[in-house]
Amino acid sequence: MNVTHPSALSMPPMGAVCWTEMVSHRSYLVRFAQRKLHDPVLAEDLVHDVFEAVMSGCAAFSGRSALRTWLTAILKNKLVDLIRDRARYHEMDAEGEDAVQVECDAARPDELAEHRERLAQTLGRIERLPEGLRDVMRWRVLHDEDTELVCERLAISQDSLFVRLHRARKQLLC
Repeated sequence: MNVTHPSALSMPPMGAVCWTEMVSHRSYLVRFAQRKLHDPVLAEDLVHDVFEAVMSGCAAFSGRSALRTWLTAILKNKLVDLIRDRARYHEMDAEGEDAVQVECDAARPDELAEHRERLAQTLGRIERLPEGLRDVMRWRVLHDEDTELVCERLAISQDSLFVRLHRARKQLLC
């Protein structure tokens, strides 16, 4: 009667990779999955799926890379599949307030930077206007003061204020 060790019966060697060699990378794979998913239980499940794919023969190690690299590549593919499945099911199940918001009302960082740059350029152009035009833009537009107050401060009529605002805006657009 041929007697073999129980661990050898439970997991036969797979091509050039044996079970113990593959499992030695388990903690690395779990940490990798946790960093991506932020869910330890789901990370464990995905690593189990990786080992199951290897054991069932769905993936075969050819030895063209390091074993850890190969296992990590399988794990990355499992992660992508999981994210795609979640997105698909979440979109189908979501209704009303639970629906995924595709667009955010807030400006993106690149848009904010562009707006700030444009604002700085416009403020610089206002400062380069002739004094009479610059003052009406500064007090009426930038400080949003009432027409009467601006006219009183600059000792001009309302008609003159509106003409100056028109000229200032026209110069800023050129």
